[in-house]
Amino acid sequence: MISRIFKMGMVVVLISSLQSCGFYSLNAVSIPDNINTFQVDYFGYTAVQTEVGIERTFTLALQDLIQDQSSLTLVTQNGDYIYQGEITRYYISPITATANNRASQNRLTIDINVRFINTKNDEESFEKPYSFYYDYDANTILQNAALDTALDVIYTQITQDIFNDTLAKW
Repeated sequence: MISRIFKMGMVVVLISSLQSCGFYSLNAVSIPDNINTFQVDYFGYTAVQTEVGIERTFTLALQDLIQDQSSLTLVTQNGDYIYQGEITRYYISPITATANNRASQNRLTIDINVRFINTKNDEESFEKPYSFYYDYDANTILQNAALDTALDVIYTQITQDIFNDTLAKW
């Protein structure tokens, strides 16, 4: 009986301590009270080589991640937080070779330049490049499902890095 009362008391203390500290969040998002909306402008590309549509895919991936992991509302203009940028590099290179000096693995690298604008606190605004890669078998043609897989891996990492820098403040 005493053990049960003790356990219930600990649960009450734990819950009340978490509720009393408005600073803590289970998903580590740190959004000031005056920030309610975000805007992701269309990410174009300046890369010499690219695949059609990857800029749209990235724009949607960033919008989806912020909507899924924060309480901010997506708007098309006048957002409290504004994300802008472009894909600056789409590059495929061999990374390992066979005994016959043929590539056995290739690497797709995508670089994205991001401009983050905090309309409520300009000191938090910044411009920063982000980059990630995907390694794949050299016999694979990077199209359709193979390209979708590569983009998913790369965009998941880059969008999470952007999220961490702008909302989680890691």
